[in-house]
Amino acid sequence: MQSVFLDTIQGKQTERPPVWFMRQAGRVLPNYRALKENYTFSELMEDPKLAAEVTLMPIHDLGVDAAILFSDILVVPEALGMSLEFTDAGPVFGKPLHAYDEPLKQLTRNMDKVAHVYDVIDEIVKTRPANIPLIGFCGGLLTTFCFMFRDNVRDITFKNATEFLYKDRKTSQQIIDALTDISIEYAVKQAEHGVEAFQLFETYGGLIPEDLYLEMILPASKRILDAVRAKGIPTIYFPKDLGNGISAINKEITDFVGIDWRMSLKHARSIVDPEVGLQGNLDPRLLYADQKTIEETLNKTYLPFGRDNQKWIFNLGHGILPDLPVENVKFVIDWVKNTHWQRK
Repeated sequence: MQSVFLDTIQGKQTERPPVWFMRQAGRVLPNYRALKENYTFSELMEDPKLAAEVTLMPIHDLGVDAAILFSDILVVPEALGMSLEFTDAGPVFGKPLHAYDEPLKQLTRNMDKVAHVYDVIDEIVKTRPANIPLIGFCGGLLTTFCFMFRDNVRDITFKNATEFLYKDRKTSQQIIDALTDISIEYAVKQAEHGVEAFQLFETYGGLIPEDLYLEMILPASKRILDAVRAKGIPTIYFPKDLGNGISAINKEITDFVGIDWRMSLKHARSIVDPEVGLQGNLDPRLLYADQKTIEETLNKTYLPFGRDNQKWIFNLGHGILPDLPVENVKFVIDWVKNTHWQRK
């Protein structure tokens, strides 16, 4: 498979950086919104043909260089016995862990809950264009832990989870370990079914102090990434909002690290192991601007960086926002693909 994405993540020289966007499957796409009129999120996610169609939509509608599996990070807690419902307002657990006196005892393995994901991967591999790689993923451990304690879909402070973590460090670590074990099995199965790269999404990496994250979460995250890499699959680790803590991420942990929009690529490159590639960090809110302003930013910041850095995947510093103008999303992708990057 000839792919600018795979060549880049495998350390090969390319004429331009690859481009894909987190949360590209859905949200801003008119064809996705049309599907949503007839199917719920769960129906789209669990039906292999529908999920494969949504996964490949950004390939056909936007022209990105890689597809990412259409699923959700919270299927892992489902496989640990938690009941989950996807409402119009967001995902809700029937009973979050903070409601139990002994939350660890509520976690029981049921891998049948994620079996549909492997069927989806099989369908994508069967129906995708020949030069399009598939990225698999699962949720970061702290992020998933926090959602498991949340009982209000509008709560982005995750007070229940952080309070529990500080009150009962031992049980919190045991829950993290249970999440790690099941995430490893889930990630390895994705690799066995045909994903060519894997991303660990830690959306809320900045919820706890950097040193606590590096002590509690990073070693367990490395176990997941190690298991995937043992299958010959390159990895991307995206610990959003970890700040200068990303300096602790080296080649022993991952192949590429995602950079959020709060940190410049230049600074990230100066503090991250030079053997580790970078992904990101375009502020998705820039795409609200007019295309002239967008292009000026791209030419000023991203063209020089991409010219001088082969180990870089063009992406956002977080996911696509649901109300971004789709024409601006397409404009950025076309700019990446059509720009002369002046690479030597």
